[in-house]
Amino acid sequence: QVQLVESGGGLVQAGGSLRLSCAASGTIFSINAMRWYRQAPGKQRELVAAITNGGSTDYTDSVKGRFTISRDNAKNTVYLQMNSLKPEDTAVYYCNADIFPFLGSSTNDYWGQGTQVTVSS
Repeated sequence: QVQLVESGGGLVQAGGSLRLSCAASGTIFSINAMRWYRQAPGKQRELVAAITNGGSTDYTDSVKGRFTISRDNAKNTVYLQMNSLKPEDTAVYYCNADIFPFLGSSTNDYWGQGTQVTVSS
């Protein structure tokens, strides 16, 4: 069984910073892509940032230049450094990962429970 546990959310003023962490644990052979999504009230969940196991990254346009995704493969952990936060960044942020549980298995898709980020104006 695999678990993704997020941490680091909270309340911050506009212009401030937060760092989210997501640690994967359990039966893990390897992890492919890791991603951060967010969902604001009344809106669809959107992909914020993604990182491959080789370190290639991609971002949605609205966070480019402000957010940085990174990962520590030895710790099975992905991070999201969020700077210059805006009220429109307020959402529940979810971690997602493509994980091989065993050598030779196919990847399974796993989600964390979400962490609330609130940016006040």
